[in-house]
Amino acid sequence: MLPIGTYESPKCNVPVSNMIAQSRPFGQRYAFVVVAVIFLSLLIAAGMRSAPGVMMVPLQDAFGWGRDTISFAAAVGIFLYGLAGPFAASMMDRFGLRRTVLIALVLMAGSTAASLMMTEPWHLVLTWGVLSGIGSGAIQTVLGATIANRWFKTNRGLVMGLMSASSATGMLIFLPVLAALAESGGWKPVAIAVAVATTALIPLVYFLVPERPSSIGLARFGADETDVPPAPVSGNFLLNTLAILRRSAGMRVFWFLFATFFICGFTTNGLVGTHLIAFCSDEGIPEVQAAGLLALMGVFDLIGTTGSGWLTDRFDPRKLLAVYYGIRGLSLIYLPYSGFSGPALTVFAVFYGLDWIATVPPTLRLTNESFGDRTAPIVFGWVVAGHQVGAASAAYFGGLMRDLQGSYDTAFEIAGMLGIAAAAISMLIDRSEPGDVEPEPQPA
Repeated sequence: MLPIGTYESPKCNVPVSNMIAQSRPFGQRYAFVVVAVIFLSLLIAAGMRSAPGVMMVPLQDAFGWGRDTISFAAAVGIFLYGLAGPFAASMMDRFGLRRTVLIALVLMAGSTAASLMMTEPWHLVLTWGVLSGIGSGAIQTVLGATIANRWFKTNRGLVMGLMSASSATGMLIFLPVLAALAESGGWKPVAIAVAVATTALIPLVYFLVPERPSSIGLARFGADETDVPPAPVSGNFLLNTLAILRRSAGMRVFWFLFATFFICGFTTNGLVGTHLIAFCSDEGIPEVQAAGLLALMGVFDLIGTTGSGWLTDRFDPRKLLAVYYGIRGLSLIYLPYSGFSGPALTVFAVFYGLDWIATVPPTLRLTNESFGDRTAPIVFGWVVAGHQVGAASAAYFGGLMRDLQGSYDTAFEIAGMLGIAAAAISMLIDRSEPGDVEPEPQPA
């Protein structure tokens, strides 16, 4: 079956959308065109997931909903964002990467636009929680891992660092703009901006993202014509996804990766991404200025995560993770005692920002080493699901602690201690424990 929106050329039996790519003189470097489009897609998805942090106070003012209610909707979205990942990775193998991404973009744009009509808390949970969570779940770190494995034989760490940094760039571009929109016009302009940006991606993915390098007559970047890329996992994608989880769950390395990524999610987009602007607001810092702090963190994360990819190609990923989680934990413990002055917040933004998601490239490398190229994207999807379970827990936990104590201080201190625990867990990972998690043949 051809990818959606294509047909066979009677002369050369090549889908027309791929003939467009074949006509361009990039050779193997066309892989970077694909990376650029996916980078933008990941950027927009990150903007969508960070939008509830900007909308929290405007929604509270507009509807009178408590922060625990708004945090619950954000938590549902983050949880489903992670849970959808491994199934999306299987769907990309079974039904096509481009088709899966296009459906996800349509779902994201539609759910965000539909939220403009909401009047009840459950409308918020349905649109910004359930639907946008499932849609954006297909356009996240698992998509980056699939592209890195499918299109690159070498330089995967660097490519994964670049694509992981897209979430930081999403903050850099979106948050100050969204915060300005929220400050001047409330929550609705924020929803409109996200819906428009998501819709604009659809034609780019449709025309510029072939299914595989072989679809346009290429080998993976860094490979020669004799390279045999990993074959897709065949059979029923739901059964395969669950079977790979069952087999990988029998290995200690999976649970170490899952635990560290749970803490990663708890200490990044779950707590900081959702509540930092509200925390700063409690300290008398305007939303736009607080969003600028997140944007500054995004600048340094763009540097740190890209650098992490380069380092991951060269050094022990366990030691890199230990350093990253240790710095993050100390930064979070420092924040409540910083006094929230300009220089103090700048120090926090630099040190925290440098490893916001620098953990992704070394975690993916450890997953590839332990589970193999063929099933690693799906296993990594389950590890990312742990990330989002942690993020969802922190999104709700932060709002609950704020309502119970009138302050975010304890929530950030607990997150910092968890970061230090993750640094210790990282060093327990045994790189000599490769295992076979290939699923048994399943009916299609």
